Amino acid sequence: MIQLEKKQVKIISIIIAVIFMGSVVALALTQTGGVASAASSSNVGKINYQQVLMQHPDNQTVDEQFKAAVQEIQKDFEEKSQGMNDQEKQEYYQQCQQRVMQKRQELLDPIQKSIEAAVKAVADSKGLSVVIEEGAVVYGGQDITQDVINKLSKK
Repeated sequence: MIQLEKKQVKIISIIIAVIFMGSVVALALTQTGGVASAASSSNVGKINYQQVLMQHPDNQTVDEQFKAAVQEIQKDFEEKSQGMNDQEKQEYYQQCQQRVMQKRQELLDPIQKSIEAAVKAVADSKGLSVVIEEGAVVYGGQDITQDVINKLSKK
């Protein structure tokens, strides 16, 4: 084997350490540059669906219709349940709850479809291949919430 003097071992160790540190720094620079460019040119969008739903032009009307339907179902329950025993009341209450849920879905369905169409239109115009609910995104993604709200208000 080759015998190296202490001075030569130190020089080789320093050279290896410098090469290692240089590669770590280069790797860090390329990674941060890659993350920044991925975030700015991402084809993933994010949306605050709840905000879009609340600002939908038909939301107020649907909310009023839903409240009226709930009051009607509640009045119906109170009238029809007077002569019932506890078991019958509970069964009829569950039926009324089911009617409320069906009415809610019936009223929200057109709004949800219009939101989906607006999201698709905005995503297509921005070249996005995926749009995710904002709460599921940890980092990155292009926020299209306001664009979708603007699209819905123009209809």
